[in-house]
Amino acid sequence: MAETTRLMTIGEFSNLTRLSVRMLRHYDAHGVLVPADVDPWTGYRRYAPRQLQDAVDVRNLRDVGFGVSAISALLAARGTPAWSSALELQRETLLGETRAAQARLTLINRLIEGESTMPITIERRIVPAMTIVSLRDVVPTYADEHLLWQRMMPEITRQGLQATGPYGVIEHHDEYIEHDVDEEIFLQVAPGTEVAAPLAVHDLPERDCLIARVVGPYDQITRAHDVIADRLASDGLVPLGDGTLAARAFNLYFNTPDEVPAEDLITEVCMPLQG
Repeated sequence: MAETTRLMTIGEFSNLTRLSVRMLRHYDAHGVLVPADVDPWTGYRRYAPRQLQDAVDVRNLRDVGFGVSAISALLAARGTPAWSSALELQRETLLGETRAAQARLTLINRLIEGESTMPITIERRIVPAMTIVSLRDVVPTYADEHLLWQRMMPEITRQGLQATGPYGVIEHHDEYIEHDVDEEIFLQVAPGTEVAAPLAVHDLPERDCLIARVVGPYDQITRAHDVIADRLASDGLVPLGDGTLAARAFNLYFNTPDEVPAEDLITEVCMPLQG
């Protein structure tokens, strides 16, 4: 009987937990936060003080983006590695959404201010032959290229390799795709360099390329491809496109976000051409 007198009405519980009565009923219906007692005659819900922490966890999980079914599973996993793993994964998801939102803000600012705020220069020139050490894999989207660098750079250090030129990335698709992007990141090294798996070495010949130089954030790279497409059409140029690694479009990075602010990043988007 003592426990019953300490139970709270749904209104009291709602006020303490900052969860609306509507949401408390919703969570009850889905078995996420079930009242300690339900009057069989009136249907009135009552909650125990021990459920306050459950309610806080439910609210926090909801606020970071988990749905009802996930919240139910996570509550059962509190204090286990599964709880931490799920939160880490959700954090990565939110970081990706934040980067995407920031890219959209940058784009809309550019549209408001005009294209001239981020100039892209374009020229045709010979890219010298190079030896590269690379790591190739599929990432969720183009914006997730950093996941490859997070894997590659510790290997570079472990194997004692030294870069001799800009870093870069090769795109292995013949068209732009939205998901499951096949990319190969690389750094230039001295000829004759040997590496161990998962890294690979390629010797690339000199190439005649159309090159769009971007100064500013990486979200300008899409526009650089637009500039290249316009020049290909206006000058009657044809991409190399023979299916070899050397024929693939690639980017060269002359600095990194760890070294300079986003507005000072320098990227060259390179399209190999037929002679």
